[in-house]
Amino acid sequence: MSRRSRTLSESLGIDYPVIQAPMAGPAGPELATAVSAAGGLGSLGAAVLPAEEMLRQGRAVQERTERPFNVNFFCHAPPDIADLATPSPRDRLRPCYEELGIGEPANPVVPPFVFDDERLAAVLELRPAVVSFHFGLPEQEALEALKEAGCRLLCSATTLGEGIELAERGVDAVIAQGGEAGGHRGSFMVAGDDGPVGTIALVPQLADAVDVPVVAAGGIADGRGLAAALALGAAGAQIGTAFLRCPEAAVSPLYRAALRSASAEATTITRAFSGRPARALRNRATEIAGLDPLPFPAQLSLTAPLGAAAAERGSTDFLAMWCGQSAPLGRDLPAAELLAAIVIEADEILAELGGNPLGT
Repeated sequence: MSRRSRTLSESLGIDYPVIQAPMAGPAGPELATAVSAAGGLGSLGAAVLPAEEMLRQGRAVQERTERPFNVNFFCHAPPDIADLATPSPRDRLRPCYEELGIGEPANPVVPPFVFDDERLAAVLELRPAVVSFHFGLPEQEALEALKEAGCRLLCSATTLGEGIELAERGVDAVIAQGGEAGGHRGSFMVAGDDGPVGTIALVPQLADAVDVPVVAAGGIADGRGLAAALALGAAGAQIGTAFLRCPEAAVSPLYRAALRSASAEATTITRAFSGRPARALRNRATEIAGLDPLPFPAQLSLTAPLGAAAAERGSTDFLAMWCGQSAPLGRDLPAAELLAAIVIEADEILAELGGNPLGT
């Protein structure tokens, strides 16, 4: 294990420098527990969960393993849509509602996903080993409270400037999210869909620029990707799409089947589903709803009913299927077996290059 990887692993209390991405929805207690128990860092995608449900899921992980795990939150400013002109997004989706027989699109609302005082109080009660953020960081007072509670702090960066900002604000590691990554772009200083930087370019720039460990994310699904990330200067890797095919992931059969047949070209960065840039599998929603959506997360109040109704009919036409460009590298394995395979593969590559095994 490299010095950088050892620093990350010791800081987070894990055996292997692999973080399971905190994918909101698929990343529940079962997946987080399996990854953490196997020596990686399992993560709960708590961004869209009410505080009480986050506590319930976090305690479920704590009951199943004593190993460290991560709880992830969105950190964004909720939009004011009271004076926003909304007929255009609703009109564009009205024919889809009619096609599915679910009536008229409702007046949009802003789902309460922001990291607020209630969520802060809940996570301080839970005291997970790691807390991570997407779309930037909360106020410094909240960060200090989390640190005082013994939580390590991680946050996503999609540019060099974002990573430097995070390091200056005191995170314990920066997650360098390349453009290949599935799900929402973690951007907070740039638009996020305007020429996103790839992992292979972003990681070494950040590794050279900050004094904290850098975790590579985006396009990594096997040991080759992990070894490459380490060679680029990363201390570890965050892996999401590859874990979606594990039986522990809370993924519907429709979504799982789509992942098995997905190609790297089948994904696109779209604002269609939520109003923020996110990489997902192309479908009718990405083509119809992608123009002038409502600001995040209000757009979800228009698209979520479509996805649910289509899924009930066995269709993925309007389903939000977050997916990275590494989808073709996925394997149908239990999470612990997948983690072990990734580590063994990386060890073999590093040994060929004269490096040390990850577990030593």
